[in-house]
Amino acid sequence: MFVLGIDPGLSRCGYGAVRHGRRPVAEAAGVLTTPPEMDRASRLAELQTDVRSLISELKPDVVAVERVLFQRNVATAMSVGQAVGVVMAESAAAGCEVVEYSPNEVKEAVAGWGGADKQEIAEMVRVLLGLTELLRPADAADAVAVALCHLARMGPSAAASDRPGRAAVGSGAR
Repeated sequence: MFVLGIDPGLSRCGYGAVRHGRRPVAEAAGVLTTPPEMDRASRLAELQTDVRSLISELKPDVVAVERVLFQRNVATAMSVGQAVGVVMAESAAAGCEVVEYSPNEVKEAVAGWGGADKQEIAEMVRVLLGLTELLRPADAADAVAVALCHLARMGPSAAASDRPGRAAVGSGAR
């Protein structure tokens, strides 16, 4: 099984593609960005184009998205929610299964408890993938954690749908 994890945001949308195997393998990781000086509609359109290209390039089986539960800033919550909508719509249109996980579900699946902080999640992503350094930027590590959460939730049955690998991990902005 090949999972594209998304840590949604309008300014910074983290992504991480992980393939199931004896040890999960990250095949791509990075951040999609939109310029804050652009109007919201144009930023959403740019994010849509970037997500469409990413899905077309990676061809994931599943897109796992971190669910937005609560934000102190209403404007931020709205823009993140709109970004989630763009990601989910593009994923469904591409024929991908779309699943959502709460931040606590991701933390519990990756670190073993729902109260883990960002540093603990980044360290567990490093350990689970067998990396020598933390995955950067943090948004990419968070997105990989979402993908790992889905694989953990799927269990051994995820191996049944494995496909051959493609690209290596990259860590830049698109």
